[in-house]
Amino acid sequence: MQFDVLLCACRLFGESASNQLEEMDQITNVMEYQEIARQKLPKMVYDYYASGAEDQWTLKDNRNAFSRILFRPRILIDVSKIDMSTTVLGFKISMPIMIAPTAMQKMAHPEGEYATARAASAADTIMTLSSWATSSVEEVASTGPGVRFFQLYVHKDRNVVAQLVRRAERAGFKAIALTVDTPRLGRREADIKNRFTMPPYLTLKNFEGLDLGKMDKTDDSGLASYVAEQIDRSLSWKDVKWLQTITSLPILLKGVLTAEDARLAVQNGAAGIIVSNHGARQLDYVPSTIIALEEVVKAVQGRVPVFLDGGVRRGTDVFKAMALGASGVFIGRPVVFSLAADGEAGVRKVLQMLRDEFELTMALNGCRSLKEISRNHIVADWDPPRVVPKL
Repeated sequence: MQFDVLLCACRLFGESASNQLEEMDQITNVMEYQEIARQKLPKMVYDYYASGAEDQWTLKDNRNAFSRILFRPRILIDVSKIDMSTTVLGFKISMPIMIAPTAMQKMAHPEGEYATARAASAADTIMTLSSWATSSVEEVASTGPGVRFFQLYVHKDRNVVAQLVRRAERAGFKAIALTVDTPRLGRREADIKNRFTMPPYLTLKNFEGLDLGKMDKTDDSGLASYVAEQIDRSLSWKDVKWLQTITSLPILLKGVLTAEDARLAVQNGAAGIIVSNHGARQLDYVPSTIIALEEVVKAVQGRVPVFLDGGVRRGTDVFKAMALGASGVFIGRPVVFSLAADGEAGVRKVLQMLRDEFELTMALNGCRSLKEISRNHIVADWDPPRVVPKL
């Protein structure tokens, strides 16, 4: 009898594993990972990754705004060879698609940031590690070679900041991505409802030895309480200057949405700008990143590279961002959702699918290299009526 039960259980497990493998094989686009992640993750964790601030208008528009841009493809161009490679801050990568910082990845999968780092390295692209990672800078560096950036929040205790930056430098990280849109945490109502806190078996590994690695349980969002206690609300342009005195690493400002701040970023020595609305998790009713991008690009006038982070789910999205002047894009949620669904293999597949889609979009628009992608390849619904040139 016991043997029969065991045999039945083994069969059921085998069928379940087989069904899961089949499900992964059938994925044809990045968006499909989100539903698998929703089914697999605890509600509190899924909602933390998936939700935005307040009404979530910007969360929806981060995606919807891409559909307000159409292509103007050029035909009869030899596209038998396509080169997607590019250089970011002097580092050559295989494509202009990089990994954004997303916190606490071991909530999605036991290997967390280790798996993401290996997938990025295999795809020959850049991974940005979150300050609030569940793996330390040293642990991520130990996964092997790869170009990696470190995302930084400025804590009230500047010694903590200086220590973190020094550790990132020693671990071989190549740039600091300073988040500038979080003096306070946005109102994320799903986290408040769920009383979000990090699972007790995890720690924010970069802060482990500083008694800052744990998050207390509260009556609303544990993360909001953590930010209120630890993150410096007085952060200003003088701190960007201060950061340059403690590190020789290039500093990217992440969270710029306006021409005014883009110009100030250049004046204050930023090596690059990441147009980001924090995955629509901070201030609701700010523009989607793709809408804000062109204003920022025009303001910097080519003095520093501008990147886009937010809403990218298709190779067509990457092309549209490049046509509007971006030097590359970062992806966040697709990474954690694919990580939850299938670990390192999932992240690898997301990067490969986006690469394949982007290559196809380039070919069908008549572009053989990134420098051939131009504003003339797209028309946006905010453009003035196009005057057809006379023959």
